[in-house]
Amino acid sequence: MVTTFTLVVIVIALAIMFDFLNGFHDAANAIATVVVSKTLTPFQAVLLAGCADFVGYFLFGTAVAKMVGTGVIESAILKPGGQGFDAGLGLHILLGALVGAIIWNIITWLLGLPTSSSHALIGGLVGSGLVAVGTKIVIWGGVLKIVSFILVAPFLGMLGAMIFTAIVLWLFRKTDHKKSASLFKKLQLVSAACYGIGHGTNDSQKTMGIIALVLFAGGINKEFTLDKWVILACYSALALGTICGGWRIVKTMGTSITKIHATEGFCAETSAAVVLLGTQHFGIPVSTTHVIAGSIMGVGTTQRAPVRWITARKIIWAWIITIPASATFAAIAYFVFSHLLTVK
Repeated sequence: MVTTFTLVVIVIALAIMFDFLNGFHDAANAIATVVVSKTLTPFQAVLLAGCADFVGYFLFGTAVAKMVGTGVIESAILKPGGQGFDAGLGLHILLGALVGAIIWNIITWLLGLPTSSSHALIGGLVGSGLVAVGTKIVIWGGVLKIVSFILVAPFLGMLGAMIFTAIVLWLFRKTDHKKSASLFKKLQLVSAACYGIGHGTNDSQKTMGIIALVLFAGGINKEFTLDKWVILACYSALALGTICGGWRIVKTMGTSITKIHATEGFCAETSAAVVLLGTQHFGIPVSTTHVIAGSIMGVGTTQRAPVRWITARKIIWAWIITIPASATFAAIAYFVFSHLLTVK
């Protein structure tokens, strides 16, 4: 048996860990193209990506955080004693959601599959909530909107990359290859930074939404609010995770889909950055992983480079099963923790 405050601290700590692992897991997505194109070393690239992750704190709002916090499950049910439910219900739901998402992230990281931490979290919320309360806790319109962008976001990334690549190839068709390669190595620093800002802005906000829900469900805050310390902590954890992130998924993203040079890297990152910043503006929590993977496929398709569709199919299947898999793990985690950690 634990106190409500103790459980709040446990769940917030787990949320920060999830954010760190999100950065660690997605570090490869943020740096793959700039490393494989040999524009930067892995160490230089993760420093750039980590700093870019944090820049979003100063530039953008919190629309995605509000969507995750209020648009996936009914927050009123999470309120202590809300609608006649047990006081610890909301915290147990959020604990189950985070554990389910973390388990799936670790499994896919070990397998080297660039899946979505964001969709793992959404799946975790749905799975944990369904087992705890039933279908009435899920805001199906919000979930459908997010699920639809599993397909829409990478398609937009792919389409944008195809357009950018076609324009670049036409503009530099008569330019000496060495000169254009040198130019795009410099430009890729800008595109990589922009992608990193989009990554940080989109991904850190999902955890902000969860922590705000934890504070609400634990009775610390009387309504869903995003405190400054929550915003700062989430950006910091994601940036630190990105800096500590590994190489395992870089190989899949940067070499196993199609061949990447500085020009292709610039086009892929620019397209991905536009999609991420655009969806952030409208409060749509998309997957940075899906977007950059779609962009890389778009570059390969436009240049008639051999896109390795066997690898691409494996990645797409991992995308498809992320929500149901994380929902299943979250449901099991909720069942276990709701019995082990009863609230006084």
